[in-house]
Amino acid sequence: MSIAISVDGTRIGYQVTGSGPPLLLIDGAFCSRQFGPMPKLAPLLASRFSVITFDRRGRGESGDTAPYAVEREIEDLKAIADAVGSPLFVYGTSSGSVLAARAVAAGLPTRKLALHEPPLALDGTRYPDPPDFREQIRDHVAAGRRSQAVALFMRIVGVPTVGIFFMRLMPNVWSKLTAVAHTLGNDFAILGDTQSGGPMPAELASVLGSIHVPTLMLIGGKSPPWLHHAVKATASHIAGATIVELPGQTHNVSAQTVAPALLAHFL
Repeated sequence: MSIAISVDGTRIGYQVTGSGPPLLLIDGAFCSRQFGPMPKLAPLLASRFSVITFDRRGRGESGDTAPYAVEREIEDLKAIADAVGSPLFVYGTSSGSVLAARAVAAGLPTRKLALHEPPLALDGTRYPDPPDFREQIRDHVAAGRRSQAVALFMRIVGVPTVGIFFMRLMPNVWSKLTAVAHTLGNDFAILGDTQSGGPMPAELASVLGSIHVPTLMLIGGKSPPWLHHAVKATASHIAGATIVELPGQTHNVSAQTVAPALLAHFL
């Protein structure tokens, strides 16, 4: 593992696998360089790229300097770029795709960009229940009720009750989720006002319109309609963006399926 130092002095843990031009993989909620989709994806890309996986601030080996701001996470990515060399190829998934888009718009040196299923509820069919879920998650974390915070988040994103029940029975999984429950507010900050079923916020539309690198949008063939709408809406604001559907896939896309799509776009 290596360390990059962000502008505010926060230590950001990262590692590089393979050789070739640098490719940065950006996780969504909960995940890190050792947990989630990226540990399986990185080796599939390492024959052609120097693949960078990292711990977003507050996770794994990275620090968590307060107060949090989305700009700090963008500075973290720029610190990694400075450490490994740039420009980068960049892939982000879920809320990490929105972080990737914001970073590229803010000047992260980037050759090409790929975004997988930004979780933007914009089509008027998906509304959070309870509507004050952000505040409830924050309060759970502040009171030390991390398990309740994770369970509420899972319910908000559509995991059925039975799924949450079985996840609780998997200690090696549930313990990793609760360990980073305090970072869930960071992901909601990155997403902005995109969870209440309204149209694309003007602020995020402006960010997306500032992206001027070749951009690939990925969507799972079995993902719900609201995510298909989110991908189309995001692509409509990025000049020249293309959409590729991954047959049979959902939001939990398999590494074996997404890797060929990334290679086809980046090479």
